[in-house]
Amino acid sequence: MGAAVPPRLRLVGVAVLTAAYPLLVYLGLGRFEPRWMALLLAALALLRALATRERVWLAAAGGALLLAAISALGNAALPLKLYPVLVSLVLLTVFLASLAHPPSVIERLARLQDPDLPPEAVAYTRRVTQVWCGFFAFNALVSLATTLWADDAGWALYNGLLSYLLMGALFGGEWLVRRRVRARIAHG
Repeated sequence: MGAAVPPRLRLVGVAVLTAAYPLLVYLGLGRFEPRWMALLLAALALLRALATRERVWLAAAGGALLLAAISALGNAALPLKLYPVLVSLVLLTVFLASLAHPPSVIERLARLQDPDLPPEAVAYTRRVTQVWCGFFAFNALVSLATTLWADDAGWALYNGLLSYLLMGALFGGEWLVRRRVRARIAHG
């Protein structure tokens, strides 16, 4: 028997497959019927379920399996293209839940580097979590719009590239702001 795959490596694998999913669907739909592409989504859902024990991600895996089943049974591409919407909605749920039941997601991440955050930093991490909530809501809406009204290439362009560029821009912009906030707190 081979060694078990470490949980962290499984999570990275699922994240990479999730990021590549729009491109894989776009390329696959030109060659295969949606019912066969549904196997890709089902496999991704099962990998997601195996990679986590958190209820929200297990629910996301269940949602992905449902989309895959609908796609396979109806031989329809639409359910396959709804997966990025599901991912954004799950992330929105995670971030919103952390606001309702602190610490926020961003505060948890910040405490990995600095366990003793001052109150100003905790307030800042809460605000950043709210900004990410706005991003995930926006992303879910745009992803849904591309699913319903864009052609396959437009859907793949937004969900497989532009959404990641927007996410990277938000991450980079927040990093720049965080440097200023840290300096202000340090001198404050």
